[in-house]
Amino acid sequence: MKLFAALLTSLAESSKVNEKIEQIVHYLTDAPPGDRGAALFLLCGGKLPRVISSREMREWVSEETEIPLWLLEESYQVVGDLAETLTLLITTDSDRTLYSLSECVTELGRLRGKGGEERRSFITEFWRNSNRETRFLLHKLLTGGFRIGVSRAVVIKALAKYSGRDEALLAHRLIGRSSPEEFSPEVLFQPEDGPSVTPYPFFLASPLEGAPSELGEISEWQCEWKWDGIRGQLLNRGVGVSLWSRGEELLNESFPEFQALSDLLPKDTVIDGEVVITLGGAIAPFSVLQKRITRRKITQKILNDLPAQFLAYDLLELGGADLRSSPLVERRRRLEQLIQGSSLLQVSPLVSCSSWDELQTLRSKAPTIPAEGVMIKRLSSPYRSGRRRGDWWKWKIDPFTVDGVLVYAQKGHGRRADIYSDYTFAVWGEDGQLVPFAKAYSGLTDEEMKEVDSFIKENIKERFGPVRTVNPVLVFEIAFDGIQQSKRHRSGVALRFPRIKRFRRDKPAAEADSLATLIALMRTST
Repeated sequence: MKLFAALLTSLAESSKVNEKIEQIVHYLTDAPPGDRGAALFLLCGGKLPRVISSREMREWVSEETEIPLWLLEESYQVVGDLAETLTLLITTDSDRTLYSLSECVTELGRLRGKGGEERRSFITEFWRNSNRETRFLLHKLLTGGFRIGVSRAVVIKALAKYSGRDEALLAHRLIGRSSPEEFSPEVLFQPEDGPSVTPYPFFLASPLEGAPSELGEISEWQCEWKWDGIRGQLLNRGVGVSLWSRGEELLNESFPEFQALSDLLPKDTVIDGEVVITLGGAIAPFSVLQKRITRRKITQKILNDLPAQFLAYDLLELGGADLRSSPLVERRRRLEQLIQGSSLLQVSPLVSCSSWDELQTLRSKAPTIPAEGVMIKRLSSPYRSGRRRGDWWKWKIDPFTVDGVLVYAQKGHGRRADIYSDYTFAVWGEDGQLVPFAKAYSGLTDEEMKEVDSFIKENIKERFGPVRTVNPVLVFEIAFDGIQQSKRHRSGVALRFPRIKRFRRDKPAAEADSLATLIALMRTST
């Protein structure tokens, strides 16, 4: 535990990628063999099951330290991170190490379903026989707030340097693994028996920040719609068809109809594309797809009412041959030859245009498709892994915007723990009262956030736990990508990806938008 805790500390203190890579390599070299799998699992974003609730941890720390719960909660509001708060409140500092990293992970697994006394005995014994770094590590594991400050790509580079193996191979090997044991280098480096059932690493587009004309001649690019569905890969590798999401989740149970494609697709085929719902021959909005995703059991009625379709973008493998290094134009040609005559599987249509101005006009019609915008892909590009700038771009439509009034605020976490950075906004209802409609915490500069924080501290009306009611004075332009009806929200609407676009110092609260404006937007966008 000490060695991994020290690694996390050094990673947090370093801002250079090469330094982080070297730190991970040194850890993998020096760590006990049993700890390497658990470390890679955690570094790649793996989470352990919750075996001790945050409420229990608060109560046990309060009793162990004789600090009243109200003072613990006040401390939490100041620090902003529960794991760090509990670590600071326990003052014991021991050089003893009760568990290695892998032993600790195993013990936490064993505690699932055990009684409160046994779980309390484990954690209090750990507190009394640990130093601050290892205690903080345990609390992070227990609370599920484990953020390390390294990307998966950095971990893969470090693993490649440690092992001498190809990065692309390792990126592929890491996909679909869900337990610390599966991340063990000994397991990762074993030759695979039989066909692989995991997808390739996804190639991700970068946001187009400038004018598309800056990309050069449009004849060198392929344009297609950016569908608002679930990005996925369809695999047929001799063990039936598998559907994997970009988040490395196997979606076979949610979309069982794609099993029928095993007779259509040749053996050892991998296709990249998007899962959508089609109604009446048209692609439904993402809000309709959400109804399918949230179902625990897929019945025949759901299959009939919410039929899924896979829109294919790319052909990555055919007959066991890896096509990713071939140019996109060639992969697209072979994809169109392969997919014919299936309602379940269609090739995503291209957006035909002869100039960037024409593409911009077509892009403005994306909401009626409905699509999020357009994709622009270099015809000569290979299928890379991760987000590599230069070959694939996403040009999304402009978001919806409304002006809302700041009505509630709450302090943030981490480096924002001492300032109010989480906001709730409201619009005017028919009765002249403000109706909360969205929460947002991103979009302001550091200087703007300090300005808003100062205003909030001087204009607090009421206190409800960590939430503060604020005098309704400040107005902000709120951007969002979608809107739908919601029975769960007082406003009757739910926004998709709300964020702050700008601070409207020029607008008084009385001139903020109304709930009627939001409802009108919802009606025109569905």
